[in-house]
Amino acid sequence: MRISTAIFSIALAGALQPIHAAILPNAEVGIRIPLVQKPSTRPMTVAYIPGLKRYYIADGGLAPMGSEIEAPISKSQIHAYDNEGKYVNSARPGYDNRSIYYNLNSKNLETITYNISSFGGFTPNTGIFSIDLTESGEVKDTSTDIFGFNPAFGDANTMPSYNHEANQYYAKQGRSNKVLMVDLKQREYVREINLDLASAGAAFDDVSDYFVAYTGAKGEELALLDIDHKSVLIFDLSGKYVSKSALPKDLKLRSHNHHNGAGYANDMMFVYHESEGEFGTYYGFKVLK
Repeated sequence: MRISTAIFSIALAGALQPIHAAILPNAEVGIRIPLVQKPSTRPMTVAYIPGLKRYYIADGGLAPMGSEIEAPISKSQIHAYDNEGKYVNSARPGYDNRSIYYNLNSKNLETITYNISSFGGFTPNTGIFSIDLTESGEVKDTSTDIFGFNPAFGDANTMPSYNHEANQYYAKQGRSNKVLMVDLKQREYVREINLDLASAGAAFDDVSDYFVAYTGAKGEELALLDIDHKSVLIFDLSGKYVSKSALPKDLKLRSHNHHNGAGYANDMMFVYHESEGEFGTYYGFKVLK
């Protein structure tokens, strides 16, 4: 069942207000989400639906090889938490999720899978899908196809972020400063953005390999996690470095943070803190005011 139009109309009205932001020199904790069960595969990205006041955390991992008794469907789950970070439910739509986000245009919770570009060869359940929810925002095991593979996304592991105003995606490329701007109507990327990491005092192996966030703030549109220097770097859409927001010095970021455990939702940068709690904790940091 899809969520009511009235709820989404309220969410859309709030989301379309102009954003004027200032970069916080020190990031502020907005929410903690302690995971209540072991991730089914690897915790990837985070989404938020304002009208339902629900956060969604997607796991990502390859599907098993198909056989006569088992279809090649990923065991990765999607988990729902409420506005205070309390667990709601989990479901297995069957995708190797890379990015999960709320699409204000389609009014759906959507996921982008591993290898959307088919760079690593064609695999089943590859592309963009909408995830079905109950009226109260619980995740269901069912989903709907939206779009198949598109080579414009580049790297098979990319975790694209979505700009609902321009209806475009920003796909960070591995081990580089490159971000590809993608329009689904085209099979080649619209533009290549080269992030000025040098001006930020960082190198490509200091930062998140596959994820860059779209913030929606004019002139401060792209946010990148700098793992080695414990900060969030802010760039504009030309790739020009603007400033940074420092993360807490005692936050322990590990090598997996280069490849997953990120996200941007509800105007917060999400970072997975593996060593806190039994199964790790997601922190939502406010970096823009």
